Amino acid sequence: MTTITASVVNKLRQMTGAGMMDCKKALQEAEGDIDAAIDILRKSGAAKAAKRADRDAAEGLSIAKSSADNTYGIVV
Repeated sequence: MTTITASVVNKLRQMTGAGMMDCKKALQEAEGDIDAAIDILRKSGAAKAAKRADRDAAEGLSIAKSSADNTYGIVV
């Protein structure tokens, strides 16, 4: 088993934006290979997104506004 250092976990985290524990688990599964760990994180992220895809946003509000000449707009 490959030893995973905090610096490697931090490097992967900075590259992907994933959480520390997710990065550590991905690196352990990939045996320290950063490229393989990125692929693992992508697959797990897709699986997590698929689980949440059927959820409806029951609360919230979105507002869109554009300028009079429609050259710019904003969504809040």
